[in-house]
Amino acid sequence: MNKAVAHSAAIAGPAGRLETLVEEPAPGDPPPQLAAVICHPHPLFGGTLHNKVVHTLARALRAGGAATLRFNFRGVGASEGVHDGGAGESADALAAVVAARARWPGLPLVLAGFSFGAAIAIRAAAPARPQWLITVAPAVDRVSVEGFISPSCPWLIVQGDADEVVAPAAVVAWAARRAPQAQLRLLGGVGHFFHGRLHELADCIRADWPDALAIAGKTKGLD
Repeated sequence: MNKAVAHSAAIAGPAGRLETLVEEPAPGDPPPQLAAVICHPHPLFGGTLHNKVVHTLARALRAGGAATLRFNFRGVGASEGVHDGGAGESADALAAVVAARARWPGLPLVLAGFSFGAAIAIRAAAPARPQWLITVAPAVDRVSVEGFISPSCPWLIVQGDADEVVAPAAVVAWAARRAPQAQLRLLGGVGHFFHGRLHELADCIRADWPDALAIAGKTKGLD
């Protein structure tokens, strides 16, 4: 994909307007093959749509042909509302999914997130019905995801084994118990924020892309 055109926009959220950053091909460039919604880390600890891991997710997905929509959860940046501990943020993610599907109708959906945002993506996956779920350092030891319905789509979990925020053992055990079908990539020596190792996260996206994209292509046009 050629250089993306980026612009900010507000979308309707359940607690008021949500700030978004949309990146998509310029007019005349090849159209996107996927639409991706990306959820940022914890709002109370500095998480925003500009987080470097979230940015890396967006860049890697764009390189593979996706248009991306990043958004700020309620109470972050220009997004209205106040932090809700997870339930409201799950509703925010679903509002972003609605906006992405309206903007790029018929495209298969990727739902992705980092840390708190990865846990929110897990919570939102069943009603969102993505064709690919990507969760990076999912905070399943900090955010309740009990009662979630495991998605049938391809699912990539990327976790550093030196994560100082989200316990790697907790993620591995949770994935074995609740997401055995997911592709778990455990990266040696990688901390929570992927300092100096962001390229390895992008490599994981590229490595998992072909199978997920092949399945997504068969379901293109489904909501």
